[in-house]
Amino acid sequence: MSASAGAPFTRQAGFTLIEVLVALAILSIAVVASIQGFAQGLRLLKLSGDHQQAMLLADQKVREVVEFKEGRDNGTEGTLRWERTLRSLETPDLAPPGSPPRGRVYEIDVRVSWDPQRQVEIRTLRMVPTETVQTKAP
Repeated sequence: MSASAGAPFTRQAGFTLIEVLVALAILSIAVVASIQGFAQGLRLLKLSGDHQQAMLLADQKVREVVEFKEGRDNGTEGTLRWERTLRSLETPDLAPPGSPPRGRVYEIDVRVSWDPQRQVEIRTLRMVPTETVQTKAP
């Protein structure tokens, strides 16, 4: 049966305008969500790199201590600000009764910050033999 000029309109295979608009809306939501996911991933990657750099700097500042004198010092390295505190701890249990202590225990505290809300802190103890401890001048 052939369609003639006076025959009613027959439906051809294809998509309607509503179907195309719904498909585009779903696709645009998916694209926006994936772009936001990638952006969040990049922000987390930068934060992780900053944190790793701060931890490496804090570890370096702990290892740099060779002169054991109580005090505080600070500085900057690039965008990182650091502060190191060194203090002597009382440890009467480490000395045998009736004999002088063999060493002193020091607490080394290093804090590194790089944003107003971002900081890391490393705190460790180090025992130093008595002969290498710097004596304070009177």
